[in-house]
Amino acid sequence: MNHYYRKSVTELSALLQAGEVSSVELTEHFLERIKAHDEKLNSFITVCEEDALAQAEAADKKLKTGDAPALTGVPIAHKDIFCTRGIRTSCASKMLDNFISPYDATVVSKMKTAGLVMLGKTNMDEFAMGSSNETSYYGSVKNPWNLNTVPGGSSGGSAASVAARITPAATGTDTGGSIRQPAALCGITGLKPTYGRCSRFGMIAFASSLDQAGPMAKTASDCALLLNAMAGFDAKDSTSIEQDVPDYTADLAKPLQGLRIGLPGEYFARDEQGKGMHEDVEAVVKAALQQYKSMGAELIDISLPNSDLSVPAYYVVAPAECSANLSRLDGVRYGYRCDKPKDLNDLYTRSRGEAFGAEVQRRIMIGTYALSSGYYDAYYLKAQQIRQLISDDFRQAFNHVDVIMAPVTPETAFTIGEKSADPISMYLSDIYTIAVNLAGLPALSLPAGFASSSKMPVGLQIIGNHFSEAKLLNVAHQYQQQTDWHTQCPQEFE
Repeated sequence: MNHYYRKSVTELSALLQAGEVSSVELTEHFLERIKAHDEKLNSFITVCEEDALAQAEAADKKLKTGDAPALTGVPIAHKDIFCTRGIRTSCASKMLDNFISPYDATVVSKMKTAGLVMLGKTNMDEFAMGSSNETSYYGSVKNPWNLNTVPGGSSGGSAASVAARITPAATGTDTGGSIRQPAALCGITGLKPTYGRCSRFGMIAFASSLDQAGPMAKTASDCALLLNAMAGFDAKDSTSIEQDVPDYTADLAKPLQGLRIGLPGEYFARDEQGKGMHEDVEAVVKAALQQYKSMGAELIDISLPNSDLSVPAYYVVAPAECSANLSRLDGVRYGYRCDKPKDLNDLYTRSRGEAFGAEVQRRIMIGTYALSSGYYDAYYLKAQQIRQLISDDFRQAFNHVDVIMAPVTPETAFTIGEKSADPISMYLSDIYTIAVNLAGLPALSLPAGFASSSKMPVGLQIIGNHFSEAKLLNVAHQYQQQTDWHTQCPQEFE
């Protein structure tokens, strides 16, 4: 029996290039695993079997020429927030359940050009709003390490499918931690690039000044290969940065001697009630830091004094932008429309009321309020000023350190339904990730071990200065050369 599912993207690429396996064979292998396992996980919304096999056949023809790009023939899944031509793009919402995109998102088209084969579209929190992947119209995604727990959100379907080895890699999006948080809770590697590094064209917008696409896979070297394909300027996206894309695999082997790692005291502190990072998570993170120290890195205490303001600032900025972005979904042009509207106002109110879930409605209402006359200066403008202070904190820190390391989440994956009735508790799941988005920085989560009590994965967060993705990937790769946490697979999916 072939065990291709155990191999990384890097290893599968080498097998394909050497002609030791065909893309059709690989694609069939992963489609079979999806059929066998995804009923338990609910990680896919749409599986594109026919299209995937056609793409795999085309990839095999390209591979035979001997001049195929490195990722040609490797299967991948896309988060269902990316538009895919001729295939449903739902954003996990009833509102877009019937939407067939007429075009590909730039990230999708770049992946096609690189020769990757799309297996399907993964489940997510509705319109990427959530920290647990419980707000999807298509039901909750399950964490493959414990099917009673959440995989994290909003890219939970992508994270769960990679962790369960039913796809070698997947795309995700990160608005406030939505790549890093599910990557940490599911024990995989996930990279949120610098804002503007990957095109947002065709990526259905949640919060336009925060959203960023990124790769999710087993290893840092996999993410480096995938970012090579994803990154780059796009004239169709006004937020895209016109800057050359380096080869992110070039510096992976660089030793870490002399690396200066910043440890923000605010991320490791406990509040007056003794709340903060769970002791099990702290133990794993500190063990990872000692591993880095043994590899020649220097640990330096730093301060990010405004980090405690990141959650309140984010939950003004993000809902305000989502309120504006989702106003286009009104039952008129495309998407869900209510039955027999009495007039235009009835069409708007019933279409939106019936098709948007509770969390989306909550954020739209908060955002509309924050942008309304008389409140704009008090809320939205003030949040943007705090955002600048947070960005300045990071800028000053990077004058003294090369990277910053911290936990990704305060705790490991929690039980499905545990926080559904408490939105504030859910929002605090992103307390260690949100500041990165507000500052537009790149950050990565990599598997660092398992909590002693829950036996669930714990992620280590590595934060870099703008456009330092190559450095983050090098730092993560060197750790993965010394540890085997990234090779662990949930027993049920072995």
